[in-house]
Amino acid sequence: MKKPPPFQDLPEKLHDTKYYEHDGLLRAYANRTMVLAMMFGVIALGSLSFAIYVRLQPPTVVRVEPNGEASAVRTASNADPNNAKLSFHVAAANETEPTELEARACVRRFLEAYLNYSPGIAEHRFAEALNMMTGNLRSYTMTKLRDDDVVGKIKEESMVSTFKIRSIEPVKGSPYSFMAFGVRELRQVKNGRETTDRIVSRYTLRLAVTKRTEFNPSGLLIAEYWEQQILGDRESGTPRG
Repeated sequence: MKKPPPFQDLPEKLHDTKYYEHDGLLRAYANRTMVLAMMFGVIALGSLSFAIYVRLQPPTVVRVEPNGEASAVRTASNADPNNAKLSFHVAAANETEPTELEARACVRRFLEAYLNYSPGIAEHRFAEALNMMTGNLRSYTMTKLRDDDVVGKIKEESMVSTFKIRSIEPVKGSPYSFMAFGVRELRQVKNGRETTDRIVSRYTLRLAVTKRTEFNPSGLLIAEYWEQQILGDRESGTPRG
């Protein structure tokens, strides 16, 4: 009986490993890939769940007091929804009530816009002041400006008005009413001659409270406006050598 030839004498294709060893390696790689895919899937699902959880949380509402202090009105989701809504509405109601400082600022801004002008910016100044008025006062003032041709006279006579506020005080017993005192210097040219009027006047204004908006954060509008001259003098321009 013949002995089998040694291994090195076999054909080259028979030198490779058995087929089931290759199949085992492929299955091992497939198992590793599947485990990694499952791990990445779990991580992605966890990230998506966390993003949804954060998105569903109620926003934090911060209320800024007039003195500059800030406080959270509505925070964690485990808070009582009824109390949170109540706090939010109370904060909104408090914000609609303007402070005296805001009212003084509104009066000052209106007077400075309405009484400071020159031929080049008169229309812009009047438009800014008109936008600060209530609808009925705006209509009345626009009609008066148009009938008196105020802008035309300012340009024709080269009028320049400079106004300085001396004081602004609230009127006792009249909510949102203020009395302001100021000095107005009016320069104009008539027939080639310049004149300067210095007028001390008292201004009485009453404000109306409206809803706060992006364009009117204080929620205040000028409802009534009176001007009363207290003292005035005139100077004629003279050439200087």
